[in-house]
Amino acid sequence: MFENLITALDWLGIIVFSLTGALVASRSQMDLVGFILLGTVTGIGGGTLRDLLLDIHPIFWIEQPIYVLVCAGVSILAFFSAHLVHPRYRLLLWLDAAGLALFAATGAERALGAGAHPIVAVIMGMITACFGGIIRDTLSQERSIIFSYEIYVTAALVAASSFVGLNAMGFGHEIAVSGAFLLGLVLRGGAIQFGWSLSRYRAK
Repeated sequence: MFENLITALDWLGIIVFSLTGALVASRSQMDLVGFILLGTVTGIGGGTLRDLLLDIHPIFWIEQPIYVLVCAGVSILAFFSAHLVHPRYRLLLWLDAAGLALFAATGAERALGAGAHPIVAVIMGMITACFGGIIRDTLSQERSIIFSYEIYVTAALVAASSFVGLNAMGFGHEIAVSGAFLLGLVLRGGAIQFGWSLSRYRAK
């Protein structure tokens, strides 16, 4: 049951990330190919970079091309319906927050499974959760999410670190993933709902 839930949330995250990429394409008034490109790199970009850095072969979407097909399908649907999604962007932010938290935890888990050091696993969790969006923003020439005032990357850091920490303390897989997911979601959710942010450097 738990694994089925994680799989469902994983697919939800892929769909939502792809949709956010497609919405960026709509703001830039791109053609259908542009929608598919941004939607796909947002959906699978972080996981691809993670697998490349960890030398995991085959890369997850090469082993299961359904990931690419789903990203492309979501992007095509968004091309014809982006005007209906934009008014519900706040709901999309919450779904994105769930995807961010889950991908950070499962990305760290995949890294540990590949034999990576715990510190490396935390970094890989952050890459899995955030780098699809960073690639998307770079391609579309939008301000990157890493410069966001609200907490975003930090939520991924907390989720990935929490999973690695709970795993090191001997907690079971279900508790480690659930705890990391909830901590990341709460932190990102607070940023969405209350504008939480970290203090910033101010020139003296």
